[in-house]
Amino acid sequence: MRRPIIGIAANEIEDAGARLYHLPISYTPCGYVKAVQLAGGLPLLLPVGAPDLAKEYIAQIDKLILAGGQNVSPRLYGEEIQVEEASLSEERDQFELALIEEAVAQKKPIFAVCRGLQLVNVAFGGSLYQEISHVNNNQFSHMQVPVSREIPTHMIHTEDRSILRKVYGEKTTVNSFHFQAVKKLADKLKVTAFSEDGIIEGIESEDPNLSFLGVQWHPDFAYDHSEQEMAVFRYVVEEL
Repeated sequence: MRRPIIGIAANEIEDAGARLYHLPISYTPCGYVKAVQLAGGLPLLLPVGAPDLAKEYIAQIDKLILAGGQNVSPRLYGEEIQVEEASLSEERDQFELALIEEAVAQKKPIFAVCRGLQLVNVAFGGSLYQEISHVNNNQFSHMQVPVSREIPTHMIHTEDRSILRKVYGEKTTVNSFHFQAVKKLADKLKVTAFSEDGIIEGIESEDPNLSFLGVQWHPDFAYDHSEQEMAVFRYVVEEL
């Protein structure tokens, strides 16, 4: 049986450090690659490029994963940058927006993690909180550094009859590595998980023509330590 081809949108770094001769590199965290392989999929990295390449890339894959990384540019939802130290990549934003558009047009499912969830929400007309601490009154941190990446640090609640309820149950704990979060939810989407302080942690599609699952935490950081995080990759590869 043919393995499903899972396209993983890659990231870029201008300087990979002395060990790699300060080269610019295209990369993706290995957790996505390894988890997709363990789930029976064939991962294919999609390096950042011109938006007009998106149609051909999407045509070669069965499903798309949008990974974590830089903050989404506030200009995409009509705001000026409010956080001076925010890491942005408008080239990546534009390329991944084109991937989303083509995945929808070609009816290819999308699984989005952290930044990926935020970008899909923006792509469909939603907006983001640029800094969560301005919203949740610092009830608890959503950036768990220096706690190890595989350790869950806060609880989420999932909605009944959602994909996330099926995979994670009604309540569970997850890791957390984000400064931004969904503010205005796009019309095509619905909230299917949230944290105890009200931050949106999971979204899915309201549109029967769109197969989409987004999570704000990082299953790729914990797939080899947590059965529930490996289970979501199996769901993506086998069922999404």
